[in-house]
Amino acid sequence: MGDLGAGAPADGMESLVRDLFDAHDDALPYLTHRQEILLRGELRDRVRKQAAVFSGYGIKAGSTVGLRTPPSFTQVEVLLALWRLGAQVLLFDFRLKPAEVGALCASCRPQFMVSAGVNVRATFGFRSEYEVVTERLGGGRPAATGHRLVQFSSGSTGRPKVIGRTAESIAEEVDRFTRIPGMPGVGDRLLLLSSTAHSFGLIAGLLHSLAAGVRVVFAPRISARDVLRTAVEHRITALFGVPMHYELLAAASDPPALPDLRVAVSGGELMPSQVAARFAERYGIAVGESYGTTETGVVAMDAHGTLRPSVGPAAPGVVVREHLGELDVALAESPYLYDSGGTQYTDGWLHTRDRATVDASGAVRVHGRADSVVVIGGLKVDLVEVENVLREHPAVQQAVLVHEDVTEAYVAMVAGTTEPPSAEELLRWCRERLADYKLPRVIRVLESLPRTSNGKLLRQAAALRTSSATVPTEITL
Repeated sequence: MGDLGAGAPADGMESLVRDLFDAHDDALPYLTHRQEILLRGELRDRVRKQAAVFSGYGIKAGSTVGLRTPPSFTQVEVLLALWRLGAQVLLFDFRLKPAEVGALCASCRPQFMVSAGVNVRATFGFRSEYEVVTERLGGGRPAATGHRLVQFSSGSTGRPKVIGRTAESIAEEVDRFTRIPGMPGVGDRLLLLSSTAHSFGLIAGLLHSLAAGVRVVFAPRISARDVLRTAVEHRITALFGVPMHYELLAAASDPPALPDLRVAVSGGELMPSQVAARFAERYGIAVGESYGTTETGVVAMDAHGTLRPSVGPAAPGVVVREHLGELDVALAESPYLYDSGGTQYTDGWLHTRDRATVDASGAVRVHGRADSVVVIGGLKVDLVEVENVLREHPAVQQAVLVHEDVTEAYVAMVAGTTEPPSAEELLRWCRERLADYKLPRVIRVLESLPRTSNGKLLRQAAALRTSSATVPTEITL
């Protein structure tokens, strides 16, 4: 297919949607759940009819519309229908609570809200279809910019940033994915576990698949049993998820062979090397890494996981630099709306705030968040370094460190651990491998660690302390 980004105007979502559908034959399957299959042509017809319904509500080019539906065939249909009309879509993760959505709407003031017409929190597992309810909201404002996708950062700290993407930006990212070696293509069957409300799942998973003729498969539930059963039943050739999903599959007891699986990619947050190694040992395939941000889309990618610990070379058309020990990405304009970005965009560069190096070959290695370095007693301590040491313990699945007045460690065990280590044992483990000034002052062992709606580990001290209110074991130095 041609370059989807070539000449796309800022409000050209209608032409982008048309190009995505026209890229391949309407008879090809696109979405699959269990035995339900939605062909590309069937989805095209649904999108056309749904757009007519939305037009009847007064939604048109430049209308601002909040979209809050669970991952489903319906979600894809509604999103593409709204874009076909040229609307600016504010994409909410359906797991957000009403108060959270209300707070975001108070800032962005969409004119309409499109949501699932049932109590989605009462549903169990994936459903392909939902009733759609469209509401006109009082006090809404039309789009003041050419951005047609609005997302909210799912960072682990601070208030969400409001991030806008234009049709041109989205088209360019879809095209980048088509040019990255190892990405799924025509005939591939992609098991998509990543959230479709977030960038990697939406653009690498849904939109690239539509552009590349890939069939997207959804699992009934996110459990090792259901995911593996789906992979076997549909002879999955590609798998996209976040580290949490790979942890789950790596811990599965007596997993089946997956002989058709040729590529598995993790996005959303960096994959711990121990998780990647366990998955590769279990299934015989290395986990690739896709590194990006909501603001920029994909930045660097190594689909086959051969360059670890590098996250791969910069994606085609992406310009990066190593600046003051951190990674910057060139952007023509600020992606932030409503003055929500602070100083993260300056002079044509998006400051990722990730510590990184770029080697002579252009491969990017990310070392962790810049704010993971704290000063204790006049000495710098990298909290990520301590987390990695804790993860090296054979019984530890994940670890998160936070630092306010003191450094606190929260750890979760590998599933099935019959005799979890005590906090005292974990302290001894750290003491043998770290200088004393790097040791956490508090260690709490939890059954699981809280995560953001995108599956990222939460790093807010207050939330972690709430989760550990009934902690089974802890030590305070």
